[in-house]
Amino acid sequence: MMKNTPYPLESFYNCILLPIKAFLQRPTSGGIILIIATIFALVLSTWLGEEAIYHFWDQSLEILASQGVSLKLSWHYWVNDGLMFFFFLFVGLELKYEILVGELSSFKNALLPVIAALGGMVVPACIYTGFNTGTSAISGWGIPVATDIAFAVGILTLLGDRIPKNLIVFLTALAIADDLGAVVVIALFYTDAINTHALLSAGFLFLLLLFFNLSGIKNLIPYLIVGVVLWYAMLLSGVHATVAGILLAMAIPIYGSKDIKDFEQKTGDFSKIKNKKDLSYSELDQSISEIIDTGIVTQSPLKRMANFLNPWVSFGIVPIFALANAGIDLSQITWSDLFSENVTLGVMFGLALGKFIGISLFSWITVHRGWGRLPSGVAWQHFFGMAWLGGIGFTMSLFISQLSFTSINHIEQAKLGIFLASFLSAIIGLGWLYQIARKS
Repeated sequence: MMKNTPYPLESFYNCILLPIKAFLQRPTSGGIILIIATIFALVLSTWLGEEAIYHFWDQSLEILASQGVSLKLSWHYWVNDGLMFFFFLFVGLELKYEILVGELSSFKNALLPVIAALGGMVVPACIYTGFNTGTSAISGWGIPVATDIAFAVGILTLLGDRIPKNLIVFLTALAIADDLGAVVVIALFYTDAINTHALLSAGFLFLLLLFFNLSGIKNLIPYLIVGVVLWYAMLLSGVHATVAGILLAMAIPIYGSKDIKDFEQKTGDFSKIKNKKDLSYSELDQSISEIIDTGIVTQSPLKRMANFLNPWVSFGIVPIFALANAGIDLSQITWSDLFSENVTLGVMFGLALGKFIGISLFSWITVHRGWGRLPSGVAWQHFFGMAWLGGIGFTMSLFISQLSFTSINHIEQAKLGIFLASFLSAIIGLGWLYQIARKS
């Protein structure tokens, strides 16, 4: 068998790269990067002033698709409507996977997280509405309805073995169901005037994507090409363009084009030749290439795309979104007047308190009526701690705040409410679960 002798500098590079790779593979890494990006956005806005930051993101970028066809949008618009298309595509892929083969695939398993997510949307929306009824800020009722998956699950995993593993699984399922609800809210309630022709074109393109799926096309390239055109049609239609990401995800095939037996055969062939004394590099490379190629076509196209998007979304798109949207000039905030701003109060209490009440109350009713049951190994004391973490709204809440208001003041007030609620929810939820772990 061939021996692999390391290069002189290989161990040196491994000392540098392996810790970075280990960090990026941790469940909490995406949340940590997002926190760093948010702090950086706050520091820049406070240091340079919001006007300078706004001027930077308001600069235009024109993309020329072909002669006579171009799209000119601000950097801010490209981030919120362009890059976030891929964020929603990733969310849609996760949703589809969980609904078809994951935690939401059976009615019994899906019912409790879905009802918990519903409660975590209804109660916060009602609290916000109570603070802002009869004002122009009422349109922001959708801001506190969403839970940030990356933050909430990342914080929960900090407790490691101190909490039941099924609690993390349940929070993930709840957050995914919650995201689905948030997408529906965006599609139905945060749309501009509808362009019928563009919407019909988008409908035709979605049907074409479904045709690809039903025809057994597993190659992802045709889906991506039509998906980009679908995004453009949705952009023109008045429905928020990022909804195209969800529609594209719904059309991506979940099953691969080859049976698992083909993959097993290739790995079996490799096992037979790997110990040959006269094994050449060409034989080794060919065998490994065959395994990789067979593995690619055997793997779910949906999971393949999700795995590809995951690092780009976690370490690129979401942090860039935070840089573009999370900035507040802290020096301009009159902290004594904080609790006189109804938008801030509505968002803060809607997320921090409304999420806890809604998730806990709706879940308690569901379990005590016999419609669902708590996950195995999870007690109510664990569940209530997890419910507090549902108040971490960040990414989706910031996104909806941009759709809700045209007033800069209202957007800034909403941001402040999101930050305060997310911070309070994280501290209370983490502290609650940590104390339970200490007692047990």
